[in-house]
Amino acid sequence: MSMQPKEPGEIPAETVRVARAAFRKGSLAIRIRDELGVLFTDEQFADLFPARGKPAWSPGRLALVLVLQFVEGLTDRQAAEAVRARIDFKYALGLELGDPGFDFSVLSEFRDRLAGADAGRQVLDGILAAAREKNLLAAGGKARTDSTHVLSAARALNWLEMVAETLRSALNAVALAAPDWLREVAGPDWFKHYATRAEDSRFPKARTKRDEVGLRTGADGMRLLAAVTSPDAPLGLRELEEVEILRQVWVQHFQLAGGEVVRRDPKDRPPGATRLVTPYDIEARGSVKRDTMWDGYKVHLTETCGEADAPNLVTNVVTTVATVPDSVMSETIHNGLAARDCLPGEHWVDAGYPTAAQVVIARTEHGVDLAGPMAADTTAQAGGGFGQDAFTIDWERERVTCPNGVASTQWHHRHSQQGLPVIRVRFNPADCRTCPSLRDCVSSPKAERREITLRRRAEHEAVQTARREQQTDAWKDRYKIRAGVEGTISQGVGRCGLRRSRYQGLAKTSLQHQLTGAAINLARIDAHLTETPRAHTRTSHFAALRPAG
Repeated sequence: MSMQPKEPGEIPAETVRVARAAFRKGSLAIRIRDELGVLFTDEQFADLFPARGKPAWSPGRLALVLVLQFVEGLTDRQAAEAVRARIDFKYALGLELGDPGFDFSVLSEFRDRLAGADAGRQVLDGILAAAREKNLLAAGGKARTDSTHVLSAARALNWLEMVAETLRSALNAVALAAPDWLREVAGPDWFKHYATRAEDSRFPKARTKRDEVGLRTGADGMRLLAAVTSPDAPLGLRELEEVEILRQVWVQHFQLAGGEVVRRDPKDRPPGATRLVTPYDIEARGSVKRDTMWDGYKVHLTETCGEADAPNLVTNVVTTVATVPDSVMSETIHNGLAARDCLPGEHWVDAGYPTAAQVVIARTEHGVDLAGPMAADTTAQAGGGFGQDAFTIDWERERVTCPNGVASTQWHHRHSQQGLPVIRVRFNPADCRTCPSLRDCVSSPKAERREITLRRRAEHEAVQTARREQQTDAWKDRYKIRAGVEGTISQGVGRCGLRRSRYQGLAKTSLQHQLTGAAINLARIDAHLTETPRAHTRTSHFAALRPAG
């Protein structure tokens, strides 16, 4: 398809007349068009289409359809039908009443183009730009961020299902590419075991029997891999994506020992960041957070907050695989906010985000006060009066003095096991051996001197300041504003299906989340226009009786 950018025109007069008559109180789609105007133009998406070919349906209008689809939780078929049949959609899109719309498959094709070019940000940017023009959004102020888990579009599989489905997927791909060759290679019982989808209910219940099934599947997979990589195999089989996935899964879970296929010990398997969990979504990863275990991704939502006369708008959305920790995401989030000119003065987060380095980088590079509970001192001596806070640090003279007045003798710049720059401080054993507090000061029963690992000065002082502040009632009262982002996640889950990915792969899942952020913003702008009050936190009747103290 090709695209010749066209300037958005006025809404046809007949569409205006019928819409005003049918929707006397308006609707979200009508109010958004009236208040925000044309949100997307064809020119914004011109680089996604070739200059020649069959004319494409207006990409600017398709972008708005995608957002409205997420606002109302519609399927592709329902969204395409709404464009064809609903008057308020035609009004928002500026279409004639008789416009037939498009086939529902056009939405999938357009999403592929957006995901391939990482153009989902442009959709959210369009909403934010319109909000800024209406003075509903401004830089500075306060923002808050939180993350939540996102389930993969592929169903969760236990280990037996995963290896069996991986082999079955590879067999189906090879059967399509070289059916006659596979018919000769396939084992006599392969059709019995791998012709239909693997279901846990079909596997034995006894542990020994399940282990036998797993090893049999492993041996069959090894046999297929040996066959497709042999000189006699048809060309191209080893390059099939499903065969490569089979190879990766088998390397991660099986090995040859004495000529037999055995299952790898858990300690010999790769870390979770590289381990495949399903053959149908190879970018999904397994992760655990407290009592929640899931296969899929993680999304970080940032929104404005604290302005009574403006809606809280989602200003940044970042999607990662499930294994990426929150503690490394602050800089990525701030870079995204800076690109949109949406950096806040105060950025409130939970305990998973702030680290010493992230707090310093946020302040020095972006002018943002990253505020959240800083982890307490967890060293063994912290509770006995000999934690790091009890030592006096002279940064200029590179010396540390202990609570008993003894000064350190060594100060070395090193790197931690994680590769972070640190300072190793050591005291003289001759000073420490005679100290009556030695056993309380060191963590090892055989240690003869105290050693301290310090962060760089800016990071150390940032941590100390944060720990002092977060003990005050004033800081705790200010921190209450962060809790509101939980409602945004709830709105995304309930209204837009945020909890589970609609699509396979990180790129399309990220696009889904950008569209979710845009949809939440439209819903909130509409609520602001209609003066709909924000919902209060629901409290049960019994919980309301809890004494204030």
